[in-house]
Amino acid sequence: MLGCGPIEYLARWRMALAKDALMRGTKTLDGIADEIGYESASAFSTAFRKRLGCSPGKFARNASVQPATLDG
Repeated sequence: MLGCGPIEYLARWRMALAKDALMRGTKTLDGIADEIGYESASAFSTAFRKRLGCSPGKFARNASVQPATLDG
């Protein structure tokens, strides 16, 4: 129904939560990693880079530079 298996769905969901937290900028990498189920910030950073092609820090910096857009 979702077009992917349970493990892939979980990985996507975890990264969506991570991206949201990074854009908000209110949590540390350790806090985000712990919240979404990684054992360390290092493991989280490695997984993030593999899936999204950039480090969590770079993603957060780019997200804070780009203005939000409103639909409608």
